[in-house]
Order: sequence, then structure tokens, then C-alpha cells
Amino acid sequence: MISEQAYEVLAAQWREPGFTCPNSKTYPWLWLWDSSFHAIAWAHLGDAERAVTELTTALSAQDTDGFVPHVLYLDGSQDHEAFWGRPDTSSITQPPIYGLAIAELARLGISLPADLVDRATAGLNFLFESRRRSPAGLIEIVHPWESGCDHSPRWDDLVLGQSEFDEEIWFRRKGELLQGIERKAGGAPIWNDQFAVGSVAFSAITAFCAHELAGVTGEQSLLDHAADVADALAMRWEPGLRTWVDDGPTANGSGRVRTVEALLPLLTLPIQRGNSAGVADLAAAELMDAGAFAGPYGARQVHVDEPTYLPTTYWRGPSWPQLNYLLWLGLQRVGKFAEAALLAECSRTGALQSGWAEYWDADTATAGGAVPQSWTTLSACMDAPKA
Repeated sequence: MISEQAYEVLAAQWREPGFTCPNSKTYPWLWLWDSSFHAIAWAHLGDAERAVTELTTALSAQDTDGFVPHVLYLDGSQDHEAFWGRPDTSSITQPPIYGLAIAELARLGISLPADLVDRATAGLNFLFESRRRSPAGLIEIVHPWESGCDHSPRWDDLVLGQSEFDEEIWFRRKGELLQGIERKAGGAPIWNDQFAVGSVAFSAITAFCAHELAGVTGEQSLLDHAADVADALAMRWEPGLRTWVDDGPTANGSGRVRTVEALLPLLTLPIQRGNSAGVADLAAAELMDAGAFAGPYGARQVHVDEPTYLPTTYWRGPSWPQLNYLLWLGLQRVGKFAEAALLAECSRTGALQSGWAEYWDADTATAGGAVPQSWTTLSACMDAPKA
């Protein structure tokens, strides 16, 4: 069964002091959104203890102001301190999937330590209250890595400029962008004038995860913050492109590239205070269109008609299991259950045929990146309604 295979993939990557590394060779440390996804998978696969332990470890290096670093070097390595300016962690964050993970564990009847819930709440409040907002009211990210979608064409204006896609340019520019981050006194990143992108994907994930966490805590401020961001996202829908458009310096350029992560505001449509009639239908149609994003093995990350579409290149077009999972949730939240079921089936098939790869060609299931990758076990969790 797929669930048994998924458990084996996770168990093989379990490490002390209590986390699942994404891949023992390529990604031997802890990544924030990876571990949050792993906790969801552990919970659905019946291992509540590891689910709670994974989340606890992921949030263990949180700063007192709520900032949560996106990488933890738990092997004692000090090799990265010069790069990040911190000895044991990175100095940027990632999408706060831990809010969703808390809610999923609670729905499954798993007991959660109060301190863990408090940490998740503080992490989300840091993003809402300390991060700079874009002119349209979206949450700014300070670096491409914070998006989780590292090499997405959405960042091209600020990374590649007029150049064609080139790995060396990306690598060099990402190091340069770290130097432009403005930080609080304790080191938490709050804005970057060199990368002041109001990301629709990051903002949507943050609002959604806050709303989910508030379902556990009942905290009204989280609900209010989530609704404010959802309302701001509503103004970023571009009917002609059938996508949401990023705010800030890329708004008239690469921030309009049709990528699948830019459809994640599907998650926040039910949170909006205003009318969103018809938007869900159009976004869902794009996800189901073989001439747009739909592949037989999951959603393509870049629309097939975009000049930047590269079906086998890292963050330039392949299908990503964690995005498939979030879009599956989004489709169900707007009542598109048949579409969600089809996406789930395609993602499960892609995961199995690729050998649980980090990502894969949406048309052939040819594996890409690390094989196996722990977050791909999410594909085994996409079989029960989330409405």
C-alpha cells in the first residue's frame, strides 16, 4: 500500500534529536516547511509521537520575537555561520506551514503541548506584525529562498534581470541578496529593499495557516490578520492572465508569470470579506487544463505557454508534491471536490512512478532532484476530504 511505502520513506530519514531530513545525502539538515509537511504526513500515517516531535524540533530555534529560521544545522556543524551570521541556523524563514500542521494534528485528535501552539502563534504574529507590507498590503519576503519556490520565474526581474536562466547567476545573486536584508536588533529579517516582493503565494499560505491555527486557539487577532491579507490578495487577481499578481518591483514584469504557486490564493478565497464570485472557477479551470498546468502526473509549476517553462528544470516547470498538496486543499476549500480528487490521483501516481522524488516531470513522471524526498509522502495523505 502507498501508506506503508510512505512510512518507510519517512522512517529511513528520521534523525536525532527528532526530525526527518528531506534526503540524507542532498538535504541532511532540518528545513522549516519540509518538517512541517513531515509532521502532517507522520500524523496521517499513524505516528503521533513523531509528528509532535518533528514540529517541536522545527520550532525549537525560534527567536524571542517569534522569528523562526528556515534551516537548523543539528549536527553541530559551524561551517555555515559565515554565510548566515548565525552559528546553528539560517537567518531567513520559510512559509509557516507549521500553522496548518498544528490544525491537522488537532483534527486527528493528537494532543499538542501548549508551548508548541504558542510558538506557532508567535511565528505567525511575527510575519503579520513585524514584516513590512507591500503597497497593496501583502507580506514582503526578503529573499527567494523564503518563498520555498527558490528559482521560480516570479523572481527573475530581481535575480536574472535581462539574462537568460543561468544557475551561476542565481547562485551568485542569492548570496548578494542576503546582504541587503534589514534586521531587528536580535537579527530577525524584516525587509529587503533589494527584494521587496509582496508574494501572493507566501501571503496566501501565511493567511491560510493563521486561519487554520486560529481554529485551534480561537485567537481573534490571527483571524483578523488572515482576513486582512486575504482581502489584499483579492485585489491582486488578474482576470486576463487568470492568476494572482505579485506586488512590488516585479508587479509589471516577472511577478505576472503564470506559475502554479501563484494560484495558492485559492486557499484564502473563503476568508475574504468581499465578493470573489467566479474567481475559483477560473483558477480551478487553469489547474485542470492540459494546455495550462494540468499534467497526467500532477500540476506543472509553470504554465506551458510561458517562455520560462522548462519541464525538467528545478523550479522552472516540474510538478512539486507539496504544491500539489496545498492546491488540493485549496480546491476543496472552494468546493471543487472532483478537481481535487483528480489532482490527488495524479500526484500519487507521480510520486510512485518517480520513486518518491523531490519533484518530477508532470508529463512523464521522470524523477528530478533528490530521490527519495521525505515531503513527497504527502501524496499518501491526499485521499480524505478536507472540507
